[in-house]
Amino acid sequence: MKTIAVISDTHGNRRGVDELFGVFSECDMIIHLGDTSADGRYLSSAFPDKTYVVNGNCDPENLGEDELVLTVENVKIFACHGHRYSVRYTEDKIVERAKELGCSAALYGHTHRAVEHEICGVLVINPGTFSRYSRKSYCYLVVNGNKSVAKIVYPDERNL
Repeated sequence: MKTIAVISDTHGNRRGVDELFGVFSECDMIIHLGDTSADGRYLSSAFPDKTYVVNGNCDPENLGEDELVLTVENVKIFACHGHRYSVRYTEDKIVERAKELGCSAALYGHTHRAVEHEICGVLVINPGTFSRYSRKSYCYLVVNGNKSVAKIVYPDERNL
C-alpha cells in the first residue's frame, strides 16, 4: 500500500504548504500539480526522494515536467496541470489522454475546484487549491495493488 499527497495551485503560499509538512512526511509520495511549481521545488528540497512536480500555466520557469506518468504498485497515474486539456470546460480530453497512456487515474489542477470521481473507468482527481485566498484542499490518495481510493481533504474544516 502506498499513500500519496496531491496538491495544486499553491500560488506561492509557502506558509500553507508548511502546514501540511506532517502529512507530507507520512506519505510515500507527494505530487504538486503546478501553479506554482516553485512551491513544488520547495517541497522537493524538503522531501527529495518522493516529490514529483508538474508545471502549470502560471509557471514561467520550467521547474517540473509538463506531464508525468507514474506507476504506483499496479496503478498507472497520469499527472498534469490541466490547462492544455481544457479542464475548465470538460474533463473528456484528460480522460482520453489518460486512457491513451494506459492510466487508470488522472490528476490535474488549474480550476481550483476539488473533484474526485470516475469517468469511463478513469479515476479523475483535482485536489483543488492551496492558495491564500481560497478554500484550501488537497487530495489524499491511497493505492493498494491495482486499486486506488481518493479523499479530498479540507484541512481548515477538520474540526467541523
